[in-house]
Amino acid sequence: MRWFRRHGCTLLIACLLISAATAVAAAAPATVPLPNISIGVGQSSNPRDVATSLQVILLLTVLTLAPSLLILMTSFTRIVIVLSFVRNALATQQMPPNQVLIGLALFLTFFIMAPVFSQINRDALQPYLSGQVAQDVALQRAERPLREFMLKQFTSDKDLALFVSLAGLPKPNSSDDIPTYVLIPAFALSELKKAFQMGFMIFIPFIVIDMIVASTLMSMGMMMLPPMMISLPFKIILFVLVDGWYLVAKSLITSFH
Repeated sequence: MRWFRRHGCTLLIACLLISAATAVAAAAPATVPLPNISIGVGQSSNPRDVATSLQVILLLTVLTLAPSLLILMTSFTRIVIVLSFVRNALATQQMPPNQVLIGLALFLTFFIMAPVFSQINRDALQPYLSGQVAQDVALQRAERPLREFMLKQFTSDKDLALFVSLAGLPKPNSSDDIPTYVLIPAFALSELKKAFQMGFMIFIPFIVIDMIVASTLMSMGMMMLPPMMISLPFKIILFVLVDGWYLVAKSLITSFH
């Protein structure tokens, strides 16, 4: 009691000061800096500043098209379609999930395209960042390895000739005479055809298993039992025994060489 009588007034004043400071801090408006990107604010007499701003806008626009470039100009299309065929042939519904298939397809794409990306980084990106070459020269150097990769994947000139004729271009004498806007859709069409061919070859053994199981059930008089219910474990165990994912990945990688 003596201690409280001596220091009680001091404690009361301290509590009041803390309460007042808290109330003032709560009433004060919070000042949080907001990010802001303004276009058209201010003036510049230097044309380089305007060119730099336009390059930034163009870069942001290209980044929105990056997924399409990754899908149509690399090995991603063939890989993801073949992996989808494998899952459909196994009839495992959503196993593996779409996220797993797309992730596997992306990393296989990075593995296959690593030499191309390394050449682009060595011949185009690093010289441009160090100021050794101009932007247009860097773009031409970056485009060359991708064009060589796409041209090597054509097993037939039919798809390429289709888009050359539809574009109204004369018959090219060499690959340099083929514009990139003609090469990309022809490459995508060729990749779709190869992916479906590989998917057909993958489907054949699983269709044989379904036919054997269905004929066996009918011969035993079990017509009400769904054949898919019986054939699914056999297809899974066959796929595991032959190490199916290893064979699929190996076939996909070697198909690009």
